[in-house]
Amino acid sequence: MNRAALLFPGLLVSIVVALAATFLSEHYGGPVMLFALLLGIAFNFLSTEGPCKPGIDFTSRTVLRLGVALLGVRITVADALSLGPAPLLLAVVGVATTIGAGMLLARLLGFPRLFGLLTGGAVGICGASAALAIASVLPKGEGARESDTIFTVVVVTTFSTLAMVLYPILLDQGSLSHAQIGIFLGATIHDVAQAVGAGFSISTETGDAATLTKLLRVAMLVPVVLLISFFVSRGAREGGRVAVPGFLLGFVALVVVNSLGLVPTAVQTALSDVSRWALVAAIAALGMKTMLGQIVTVGPRALFLILMETIWIAGLGLFVVLVL
Repeated sequence: MNRAALLFPGLLVSIVVALAATFLSEHYGGPVMLFALLLGIAFNFLSTEGPCKPGIDFTSRTVLRLGVALLGVRITVADALSLGPAPLLLAVVGVATTIGAGMLLARLLGFPRLFGLLTGGAVGICGASAALAIASVLPKGEGARESDTIFTVVVVTTFSTLAMVLYPILLDQGSLSHAQIGIFLGATIHDVAQAVGAGFSISTETGDAATLTKLLRVAMLVPVVLLISFFVSRGAREGGRVAVPGFLLGFVALVVVNSLGLVPTAVQTALSDVSRWALVAAIAALGMKTMLGQIVTVGPRALFLILMETIWIAGLGLFVVLVL
């Protein structure tokens, strides 16, 4: 009871900021994640000292992992395989090469390799959600500063929003089928909501293909975070046991249960909503823990890094769709 009372103020303020961000998103059409971040940053003073600090820390860590775990309820193995080899190839190769390119470019630009891993994972997998999940298992102070995470979330969300508007306009003028366009959108747009929105702005067929392709990329979050956790644990304690993050086990369990058809539609919808709210509240809390000045210090080189990663995965996506 004492712990609940300790966490309540910070948890409550995170939820209130998430509600405000959702209201702004629904009424003005902007990305809810970006609104949550910006509103959270405005309340940075709440996270320094005082009664809200424990709850804000709890939301940015534990509630975040809950939201990532519940993403698994949106995926089934059968749906993921129904589009043929192109989406699976793009999910595996796209994620692996984007992370690799990000780490290489990070070193060339003078950043720690782990910063390239963070940005490459966000671009390659599922935007803000991936950035938060990867940052949660990286060692602090080694490319996993909260300002780096917030910067990555802001930039990938912005790029994802631009892609949602521009990609359908550019692709709908060419010779690609609606299914091919959907696969490209799902394989290249960073955030789930923007990828789905871009697909359905063209047609239902495109939207369905974009959704399934995007969720395949979301599923790559499990092996990526697991591998990161393995290498981080090995580096910290050579010869020690590797702890599998609990939220990854929850993610996998929900994918399996959902693939077996054991999750009723109403429950699936409810859990998806809980996941979305948890992630928005967690991003709001992370925003509250970050000063705007800290984000600015990341600099234009980091912006260039994420831009190059975005161009890489877009080029790869177009090549695979045209070839297959």
